[in-house]
Amino acid sequence: MAFTNQKNITMKKILLVLLVVLSINGFAQQKEIEWHTDVNKAINISVQSEKPLFMFFTGSDWCGWCKKLVKEVFIKQEFKSWAAKNAILVELDFPRRTPISNELKKQNRELGSMFGVRGYPTGWFVVPTIVDGKVNFNKLGSQGYVAGGPKSWIAGANRILKTK
Repeated sequence: MAFTNQKNITMKKILLVLLVVLSINGFAQQKEIEWHTDVNKAINISVQSEKPLFMFFTGSDWCGWCKKLVKEVFIKQEFKSWAAKNAILVELDFPRRTPISNELKKQNRELGSMFGVRGYPTGWFVVPTIVDGKVNFNKLGSQGYVAGGPKSWIAGANRILKTK
């Protein structure tokens, strides 16, 4: 009987250790992705990594479709895993209540004008190149909200990226 109790205690300890290890592994796999707000920094990372930029034009604190896209796609692990391998993420925000710096407002306004953004959410996949100190954007394609969650959104993004 003592042997059985010792065996149960040992099994419980093994299970506990296994659960802790799996939990830590799960947290490691859920590493947060970075949404850049400084487009120049993102361009440098894109050029170095040879990954395209995904420029997400949003009204984060007022746009219902933007919030829906974030909730249904961008916060999901499937999207985060895909994004880590396929793109450098840039958030270009046009908030109404959340304060942002004048430099950020100017940057976002200029990029919104450059990409002809007329509504939110709008996303552009682009490949930046730097020639004689100037940045050129090769526009691959645009995608905003897509119904169907991460699978549908990623499928559309992958179609756009095949043109790269």
